[in-house]
Amino acid sequence: MKLKSFTLTFKKIFQVSLLALASLTLSEAYAADEELKVAADAIPHAEILEHIQKAHPELNLKVIEIVNGVNPNELLAGGDVQANYFQHIPYLRTQEEALKRKFEVVATVHIEPLGIYSKKYKSLSEIPEAAVVAVPNNASNLSRALFLLQANGLIKLKPEFTDASKLAKPSDIAENPKKIEIKEIEAPILPQVLPDVALSIINGNYALEAGLKPAKDALALEKVEGNPYGNILVTTPELAKNEKIQNLAKILESAEIAKFINERYEGSVIPVHADK
Repeated sequence: MKLKSFTLTFKKIFQVSLLALASLTLSEAYAADEELKVAADAIPHAEILEHIQKAHPELNLKVIEIVNGVNPNELLAGGDVQANYFQHIPYLRTQEEALKRKFEVVATVHIEPLGIYSKKYKSLSEIPEAAVVAVPNNASNLSRALFLLQANGLIKLKPEFTDASKLAKPSDIAENPKKIEIKEIEAPILPQVLPDVALSIINGNYALEAGLKPAKDALALEKVEGNPYGNILVTTPELAKNEKIQNLAKILESAEIAKFINERYEGSVIPVHADK
């Protein structure tokens, strides 16, 4: 029994030592790297970072645009980048569960209001019965889309869905007076299917990439007040206190960047920290 206990204790010490060594190696690897690599969606995230890249060369920032099929949280967990900027907290939490890895939020920058778009109808009151509505197929944005449909009177969720803290699914729809059909589609493809459906509920970044102007073209947008979907700068716990990352976080939350966002996106992207 004593030998077994000693073996188990030694095994635990060895495992803890490996974890500590891995964290140290990650920090040292970044300390030796002159560039601060941040993975970001093309619009608006990479554009915002490119503005910072020009205005603050001391950061030595390298912007890595995300391509389809690449998970920026996996890049971050693997040490390929030091941070990413593309997601909101509800999505990050689902990623932490899926990847069995904790991340650290170091800045909340802007909101891209989720919008309802149509090529066939000019208002939501025109939507016929049995209309097909395309929504994002990932859990957090699917729930977000259902809450937006509820806010605009097209469906009603079960009573327990009082706010976005609980993820809703189509099976949680309690009332559907127009019998609309919910069609789950990969988020980047939602602008492409717009001509083929009655409504498409599109994330702000994908709408912008498709040439849509959310503030002008959407039939309805999420409200900004109390919106839990602020886009965030994310890193690892090991790098959260790194000076370069902290400086980038401060710049992203600054009045300078709020002004840039307001002027560049004209209400289609809204800074969390108001321009003062």
